[in-house]
Amino acid sequence: MTTENYWYAALQRSEIAQQQGALVPLETQLTSLRAQQGEAFELRRLLGKPPRHLRSTSGPKQNPFLPWDPRLEIASIGNDHALILNKYPVQKGHMLLITRNWAPQEGWLTRSDWEALAAVDKDTQGLWFFNSGPKAGASQPHRHIQLLRRAEHERFCPRQSWFEKRLAYPEETFNCLTQSCAVINRTKDNVEYAGDILMRDYLHLSSKMGLGSPERNDRPLHSYNLLLTPDWIALIRRSREEIAGFSINALGFAGYLLSTQNSDHQWLLENDPESLLEAVVEIVQ
Repeated sequence: MTTENYWYAALQRSEIAQQQGALVPLETQLTSLRAQQGEAFELRRLLGKPPRHLRSTSGPKQNPFLPWDPRLEIASIGNDHALILNKYPVQKGHMLLITRNWAPQEGWLTRSDWEALAAVDKDTQGLWFFNSGPKAGASQPHRHIQLLRRAEHERFCPRQSWFEKRLAYPEETFNCLTQSCAVINRTKDNVEYAGDILMRDYLHLSSKMGLGSPERNDRPLHSYNLLLTPDWIALIRRSREEIAGFSINALGFAGYLLSTQNSDHQWLLENDPESLLEAVVEIVQ
């Protein structure tokens, strides 16, 4: 059982940061959408004007992580990372694990990144996710890995059984979603070397999905999303970021959708929500 010190610190920091105006929770309306595979997606309609990072604006953008707002900081993680709050959360306590110095979101995740993630995960677990670049739904170019804490015995995401089915029956179904996603069981038998094990699993998934390797390629050859729970890790290869006005990042594949004033709700009603995912993946040949 985890101690969840980071989670309680995140809740405490959230209260103070919101009072200070540093934290701006997004107001949304939650609905449920049934999919072909039987799992319901969670659709949140954004109420009011979208925050800056969700608007399509041209020109250079200020890096919000260099430096990060100290009012959002939860804790230092080792020498190279900091754990901070997401400035615009939908869920309370939404955390970001960021690099202290500049590191590109589109570059390879390093052993240091995985060691920092393992250090947080040892204390506070949940749904980790990573968007490798703009095509994968990343809103910022500075490296950040995100965490939505989940309580013990709580489902990690709406599409959890989809990933569990891929693990149990990997050859059962062939379609564009299964052919663009690789899932493996997470190794948990050696906490001391958890960072090394996660790095090994990440490189294995990257190779399997045709992303290349750090030894041969300066950066991954394709955009991708990562999802990580205490039980499994999934990597999804991406071709584009948006369809029908919906911006899809890793959370879309977890079963969480966010709609804005630009989203085509009629298109979504006429099509299965999985159609959104099918339109933005890249099949591995």
